[in-house]
Formats: sequence, structure tokens, C-alpha cells
Amino acid sequence: MRFVQLLLLTAVLALAGCANVGKPTLNTTPASAPYRLDTGDVIRLSVYNDEQLTNTYGIDDSGHTAMPLVGRIYLRGKTTNQASALITARLAASYLRDPNVAVEVATYRPFFIEGEVASSGQFAYVYGMTVRDAIAIAGGFTDVAQRSRVTLYRKVEGRVVEQKVPLDFVLMPSDTIVVHERWL
Repeated sequence: MRFVQLLLLTAVLALAGCANVGKPTLNTTPASAPYRLDTGDVIRLSVYNDEQLTNTYGIDDSGHTAMPLVGRIYLRGKTTNQASALITARLAASYLRDPNVAVEVATYRPFFIEGEVASSGQFAYVYGMTVRDAIAIAGGFTDVAQRSRVTLYRKVEGRVVEQKVPLDFVLMPSDTIVVHERWL
């Protein structure tokens, strides 16, 4: 009997340990993962010795951008290095010999904040900003705001993940922050 109980306890613990396997978390910060382009980002394309191609280009709702000589190119989910390689390959295929292309993010897609802040809405993201920075941009807390933790919503691996985070948590573009009311 004791052996059966021990076996059942081991099985339950093993299954409990598997409950979070594969579940996305919000531990990824800009320093630990390369930035991935998406709708709303604006990239700055620099083509050495070609002033006509050197310009800024937005990424549309379908994840594409359009540029002269390259046409429409899908950039959603790509890093700036991957985008540079794709554009270089398209230009080298028939238009330029040995093109030197650099891609950087000119404007990140915005973040969103709602709840107990002076001004809810959509705001410009700045690389490396924290929840505390975002609250300051939104005009600060209201008098009834909970001031130590917020709820953050982020798309991770195709799913929206919700997590309570401290004020020094690093944001990513497209994050949504909800500042809750404190209970008196």
C-alpha cells in the first residue's frame, strides 16, 4: 500500500512539473533576444552609394514593406540583420552589383497603457524603457493607483501572455500595461 501511495505521489508531482512546460513567459528582455520587426515599425534602409534607395520604410498590416527596385518584401518576425540580408539578395539578383545594405529601426511600434494613469492611450516606445518610464510618459499615477505592480500583456510565441510585473520590468513594443486601482 505504501508503495502505491509513493508511486501515485511521484506521478502527481511529475505531472504538476509539466504543467508549465511550453507555456510562454515574459522573462525575455531586449538584451537577451534580438528585436523582431512587425507591423507599425519604421525601418531606415541605407544602401551605400545609392541615395535613391536610402530612405525610411514602414511595415504594413500584412508584415510587408515596399521599396523601389525591391518591391514588396515580407519582414514580420525578421531581425534587422535578416531584413538586410533579404534586401541585399533582392538587389543583387538583378539591380546592383555587390550592394552594401544596412537596416535599422527608425521608429518602434507603440506601447499601450490604460487604467489608473493620468493619460491612457498609445505612446511611442523607446528601446530599453521600463514600466516606470511608461507610467511617467502617461502622466504618472492617479491618486487611487496601485503603485508597486501592474498587469502586462505581451504577445509571445503567437499567444497573448498576461503577467503581474514590477515597475522596473523592461517593456517591448506593442506591450499593453494595465495599472489597477488599489484597494483601500
